[in-house]
Amino acid sequence: MADDKTNRGERDRARVSGSEPYEVEYFASKHGLSQEQARELIASVGNDREKLDQAAAGIKGERGNG
Repeated sequence: MADDKTNRGERDRARVSGSEPYEVEYFASKHGLSQEQARELIASVGNDREKLDQAAAGIKGERGNG
């Protein structure tokens, strides 16, 4: 059975897909990270957007302190 393209909900927006280049590119750009850093973060933290945003803020803070 094919995906129901009309069934788009909040769950899609709450996740970052590491396998979708445009999502990785957007996330990296949003947080001032390289795409490689973004992929590593997704691999280590998971794909929950809220947790990733918090982790990315921590990385930016670490870079600013050094």
